[in-house]
This record gives sequence, structure tokens and C-alpha cells, in this order.
Amino acid sequence: MKERISSALEPLLYWIGRRSMQSRLVAAYIAVFLLPSIVVSNYLFNQIHENYIEDALRKSQFTIELEKTQIQKQVDAMELAAQISISNRDVIDYLTLDREPGTSDLIDWNRGAFADFSLIQFNTPQIVHWRLFTDNPLVNEIWPTVFRESRIQTESWYKTVNELDGGPLWVFQKTDKDIMKRFTSEPTENEPKISLFREITEGRHIGIVDVEMLLKDFAPRVYTEITDNESQMLLADGRGELYLDSGQRLVGSDKAMRRKLGELLQGSLGSKGGEARFKLQGKSYLVTVLPVERIDARLLNVVSLEGALDNISRSRRQIIAANVVLITLLSVITYFLNSFILKNLRRLTEAMKRVRKGEFHTPIPRIQGSGEVGELAHHFNKLIQTINELIAQGIRKQALTKEAELRTLHNQIDSHFLYNTLENIKMLAEMEGQRAISDALTSLGGMMRYNFKWSGEYVKLRDELRHIENYTEVMNIRFDESIVLKVEVPEPFLELEVLKMSLQPIVENAVKHAWTGEEQEEREIGIRVTEWGDGDVRISVTDNGQGLEPEALARLNATLGSAGARVKVPGSFGPEPKDRGIGLRNVQERVRMFFGPHYGLEVFSERGEYTRVVMIIPKALLTGGGGKDG
Repeated sequence: MKERISSALEPLLYWIGRRSMQSRLVAAYIAVFLLPSIVVSNYLFNQIHENYIEDALRKSQFTIELEKTQIQKQVDAMELAAQISISNRDVIDYLTLDREPGTSDLIDWNRGAFADFSLIQFNTPQIVHWRLFTDNPLVNEIWPTVFRESRIQTESWYKTVNELDGGPLWVFQKTDKDIMKRFTSEPTENEPKISLFREITEGRHIGIVDVEMLLKDFAPRVYTEITDNESQMLLADGRGELYLDSGQRLVGSDKAMRRKLGELLQGSLGSKGGEARFKLQGKSYLVTVLPVERIDARLLNVVSLEGALDNISRSRRQIIAANVVLITLLSVITYFLNSFILKNLRRLTEAMKRVRKGEFHTPIPRIQGSGEVGELAHHFNKLIQTINELIAQGIRKQALTKEAELRTLHNQIDSHFLYNTLENIKMLAEMEGQRAISDALTSLGGMMRYNFKWSGEYVKLRDELRHIENYTEVMNIRFDESIVLKVEVPEPFLELEVLKMSLQPIVENAVKHAWTGEEQEEREIGIRVTEWGDGDVRISVTDNGQGLEPEALARLNATLGSAGARVKVPGSFGPEPKDRGIGLRNVQERVRMFFGPHYGLEVFSERGEYTRVVMIIPKALLTGGGGKDG
């Protein structure tokens, strides 16, 4: 993919590269002004778009909350009617008759319970049916209130009602059937309704109470008579079946829209509610879903975003077109102004061409003014001066390198004589039985080989430690009290890359200055290597000598901190060759030169206790690898 894009852009980039600076500046002005204006316009219109979406969402949420409140009021009214039916003593007595009801029983029923229920229906006219169903064969049917259960035993909800043990069951129905099998002025079968069923029990099954309401009264905004092309409210039961006014234009009889809403209700939107944006047939819609838990239903409000979004897009295109016209006019004016500005730049270009040919001492013409072009000429002169200095420096380095190579070759030639001489003396010492002298000569020979064999700046930590051990053994010949070298280095770190002769000066500094000769305890020097940070290691060299005074420690660290800066720290160590800071400073300068300014030495000390020199270097293994896991 990237290769195809590069191939497609290559002719355009080549053409742009061939254009003059003036043409490219004009193109840059167009890009600088046109692109931000387009981006800003898009951003502002996107904000307007998002604000419109948020306003539509808030309005939808407010509308659907109002409808839910209305539905909850209707639910309360239906539950109240059902509860009164169940708790009414007259109803229970009538449904549990153990004899044929007489005329007085029917009159009492008509004047008592039936009158109460008629009053409930009068106060709540939205309740279209209030019915009692009983399986008592002694109870006569009293239309339109009391019926035999045989009329409803074939209904799908009948068994579920009896299993709820008096609990409510809400059932949505597409039609309002006439259970009396007659034609009356009651609602037609084409009007959907919601029914509340509850079993009437008193230690046993007595009957079922049914309170029903047409959905157009139960959810008035779902079946509103006002036509709205931008939004429509729907009601879904627990199975996801949609109930809506098919006369509305937004959803109406649109099967694709109904399928899409059904798919949304299958996910978390149907169980928890919320809102979602979707596209259908190229048009944008917003749907808000609100659960109505008491009846196991969902309220949906679908809003069309198409009209407002079209107006926003039209306004955006008009503003972008106006920006293009304005920037085109500005570019024409800029083209003629640039022709005066770039005159000096052309003169500078000619001078640069001569320098490119190798004429580094060719004078660059003086550019009048202190603008950007004059500043460019000034810095170009400085650049040429720096290049000449670097060339001279490179030549000096080459000469020093050749000299170092000759000196190393000379040392290698002389070292063969010294090695042979030491081997002869060692053999004589062994023949005479002088093992101490033989071992000392072995250590001294190892030190000489390590010093003379300088094939590079880096060595393994293993080799540097071996050199320090040889040095310690040789130095122990000079002292009555031997120095004990303790090395705590994990096996993997023995392959660590360090600068050659970077630890030996630190140990030598400790040997010379750590002890006064009056100590009673054993003299020790410890070397320890640990991980430090991400990809670094910490090498510490610690002696148990006399330590440093706080003032001397501060001056020493100040001296180390200035290493490589070519400045003298006030109050630091003097220029005496025997000063203990000289060796550490040299090591510090080498570490910073080869590894960078973030690495180097730091000294810690406690008077009369110890002195510790800590070296931080990057973790790199000469056998391969590096970094934290190297």
C-alpha cells in the first residue's frame, strides 16, 4: 500500500521540486491558509453537528421520560383496579358461592361490588375492560364483568397467570377480541391493548381478574394523531414485538426500519436502555430506548437526523467555497510581492553553488538588511568556517592516530624483551624455591601484558578484574598488612563492556590514600556490580579506610562534576601530581567522552568508615546483547 502511494506521489513531488522558490512559496501560502480554514470550518461544523445531535438526544430523552411517566400513571391505575378486585370481600364471597345465587345475591352484587367497579371505570375511563373469570360452576356469568374461565383457558397466557401465585402478568395483545362472541359498540379487534392479569387466591384458586386498556390510551404519544416526519415513538414488549402507529411516516409500515429496531433491541440497548445512532438506506437516525420495568416493556423514540444534517452540510460547502475564492485572490497578490523579496536569495544561491564546487574560501557577497535572508547568509558564513575547522581537526586526529599506532608498535616490540626477561627471572625463582617471588612476577607479567596489549578502548569486565587482582597481589609485596580484594560480580556481568584501565585507577587511588598504616582491622577493597535503572549498570569500588571529611568529599565531587568542561572548580584540589582527584578525574573524562554526559563517577564517604566510588555506565555485553535484558 505504501509503495503504491509513493509511486503515485512521485511525479507530483518531482514536479514541485522543479518549481521556483517563488512558485513554491505561493503554493505554501495556499496550503497554510486554505488547509487550516478547511480544517477549522470542518471542526466548527462538526461541533454544530454534535451539538445538534446532543440537543436532539436531550429532547428525545425528555419526551420519552414524559411518556414513561404517563405510562406509569396508567400502570398504577390498572394495578389499583386489580388490587381492589382481589381485596374486595363481596367479590370473594360471590366467586366462592357453594350454592346457586339467589335474587338477593345478584342485587347485592349489582349494588355493591359492581357499583364500586363501575365507579373505578368512571374515574379511570382509559380502562376499557374490567373482568372477573371463575371456574365455579355455581356462579352465573354477569356480562360484561363476570365470566367463566373456560372462555380463556385456550389463551397462551392462561397457564402463566396461574403459576405466578397471585403475581401480576402484563400481556400486550395485537387485537381486542370479543370474548362474548357478539358484536357490540366495544372497540374493534384491530385495536391493540395491554392487559393486567392476576390470580385470585384464598388458600386455593378462586379466579382471575383482568384489567385492560387500549394502547392508544395507555401510551398516548405512541398512538398520537399528530403527524411528525422527524420522530416517532414506539412501544416494545418483553419479546421485542413492536407496537406503533402505522400511520406515522417515519417508521409506519417500513419493514427495514422495524427489522433494524428489532436488531438493536436484541443487544444491551434492549436490556439496559440508552441511545444509539445508525444509518439505514443512507439516512441517519437516532434512537433512544427507555425500559419500563414494571410491565417488562421498552419505550423507543426514533428521530430522523437527515434534514438538519443536510442544512449543516450545505452551509459548510458554501463557507469552504468562499474561503477558496478569498485565498486565490490573496495568492495572486502574494506572487508579485515575493518577486521583490527573493532577489537577495538568488544572489545567495549563486554563492552557495560556488561553495558546493569546493571553493570553501570563496567570499559570500554581503546581503543588505537584517531580515531572514541576511540571517541565512550570516549563518552560512559561520557554517563554512565550522567546516574548515572540522577539516583541520580531522587532519590533526589522523596525524595523532598514526603517531599512536607507531608508539603502540614500538611498545609491542619492546614488550617482547621484557616478557622474556620476566619469564627467565620467574624460572630462576622457581628453581630456587622462591614461590612468593615467582607468583609476584606472574602477576607483574600479567599487568604488563594488559598494559601493552592495547587493541581497543573496550575490554571485558572479566579482563579488567583480572588486571586488578594482579595489581593487588603486586602491591601486597610492599605492605606488611595485605589488602583483601572481594569481588561480587554475577557471572553474566563478567562479559560486560567497560573502558580499559577504568577501574584500576580507582583501586590504585584507594591503595594510596585509604589507609594510614595504623588500622587494626583487615584492609579490604570490594568491587560490586548491580543493575541500575533501565539498561545501565552500577559498579561500586568500596574500601574500609579512613574516609573523607565532608568538605573534601564535596570538593572531590565538584571536581568530578566539572570533568570534561575544561573549567577549574574553585576550592577543588590543587595541581599537585599526587592529589587523589587527578586519577578519578581522568577516569571521569574518559567515561563521559565514550559513553556520554549522563554517565560517570560519584564518590560517597563516611569519615572513619569507608569510601565508595560509584561508576554508572550503559549495560552492553561484548558477547552480544545489551540493554536491560542483555
